[in-house]
Amino acid sequence: MSHHALNAARREADLEALQADPRPLDVLVIGGGVTGAGVALDAASRGLRTALVERRDLAWGTSRWSSKLVHGGLRYLAQGAFGIAMESARERHVLLTRTAPHLVHPIVQAVPFTPQVSAKAERELRGGLALGDGLRRAAGTSARELPRARRASADELLRIAPGVDRAGLRGALISHDAQLEDDARLVVGLARTAAAHGASILTRVAATQVAGDGAQLRDELSGATFDVRARAVINATGVWAGELIDDIRLRPSRGTHLVVPLDRLGGLAGQLTVPVPGERNRWVFAIAQRTGVAYVGLTDEPAPGPIPDVPAAPEADVDFLLATLNATLARPLTRDDVVGTYAGLRPLVESSEAKTADLSRKHAVIRSGGGLVSVVGGKLTTYRQMAQDAVDAAVDAGGLAGAAGACRTKDLPLVGAAPRDALAAVAAPRRLVDRHGTLAPDVLALAGGDPDLLAPMLPGLDVLAVEALYAVECEGALDADDVLDRRTRIGLVDAARVQARPVVDALLARSGQASAA
Repeated sequence: MSHHALNAARREADLEALQADPRPLDVLVIGGGVTGAGVALDAASRGLRTALVERRDLAWGTSRWSSKLVHGGLRYLAQGAFGIAMESARERHVLLTRTAPHLVHPIVQAVPFTPQVSAKAERELRGGLALGDGLRRAAGTSARELPRARRASADELLRIAPGVDRAGLRGALISHDAQLEDDARLVVGLARTAAAHGASILTRVAATQVAGDGAQLRDELSGATFDVRARAVINATGVWAGELIDDIRLRPSRGTHLVVPLDRLGGLAGQLTVPVPGERNRWVFAIAQRTGVAYVGLTDEPAPGPIPDVPAAPEADVDFLLATLNATLARPLTRDDVVGTYAGLRPLVESSEAKTADLSRKHAVIRSGGGLVSVVGGKLTTYRQMAQDAVDAAVDAGGLAGAAGACRTKDLPLVGAAPRDALAAVAAPRRLVDRHGTLAPDVLALAGGDPDLLAPMLPGLDVLAVEALYAVECEGALDADDVLDRRTRIGLVDAARVQARPVVDALLARSGQASAA
């Protein structure tokens, strides 16, 4: 078994070892989203004995509901938040050039100057993009990686976004940012890299009682409970952090996205950004995916009350996104064009600000006594810095300075990562390399030459059947839902999920892996 493979057998072995070993862990991480997986990697790569527990699956919560972008922080500049804007640009550079070039690539962004965009708004936007270029340079990202922002003609805009209405169009601003192949795959890559450095990654294991020196855990598959001691415990449960630790106050904000076919946007070739009428520095965008769809987002609405397992996208959000985007399109989208929706809850730190859209995206590290540390707030792009800060606090709180090395994650490639020229030379189909990087040949090898496994899972679907087997043998998927919704993202399109479900069930039965109903 590969040292970075996650599967049911390794889970069972790690669970048994955790219960049998009388020594306390150095760090117990609770939560398997991007922050928790990042924390586990940071701690394990410093030489700390680390285990991560997640009551559901990797990327179960907010981490799989993002816009799949790695932002350079332009929005935060507009709010005057220079610190987090600079942090975002720095972390974008790390992901794009060193730690995950296989999962992060440049994306062209276009803001059309339609009649809805005033001359004043145009000037402000040009000034903002110039500042964004300054951040890019300060972060060390070359114009070769992310070209400079510039003015473009209407014809050039229509080559990127053919669906835009030409009437009254007076050109566009073209800029570049970074796009994730997939957010959930980033989380899985972090978890596998942490496992390669010795961390135990335990999904379907809930923390039922938490203290500064350990936790009571429950195996959600067997129902067995047991105690684990640890020098430090890091609560990285995101929007659920306040349910685990009483003194944490969050104001969740809902971000809704729509999934629409790319051809309904005329074959969008990047990101189309349009202003929200009557608001400053608020935008709706359509982001082309290599899977033949676009994600349209993003709302920012308060979401008080109990935290749902899977947030739903309200029809009011759907209507708002369609209406805003349609004001720019020659052929408006209808509700029938929406082939899927998803919503995520941002774990924003409580503040007196009236609107969640105005709350800071800064993260906070909170000490609760003993070795208990919580990390809350923040955003996907800055997960690595959040993890570093949380582990630094845990090292201090748990008296681990003698055992811990320095943080290494700025220069630690994730499994499958390589420079772009090396990725281009990998002997595998491009779409497989997009998702698996240098491990793409391992995925192909698992098929053993079987043409059925090397074919798409369904006609027109850009996921190979063998990827379902790889998900359970190497990526920690324990059932069909894990495969459909977090390893391949087939589940983002409702009809595709229904069609693919029996195929995945059959593949998992073939591999001997149980499939959840």
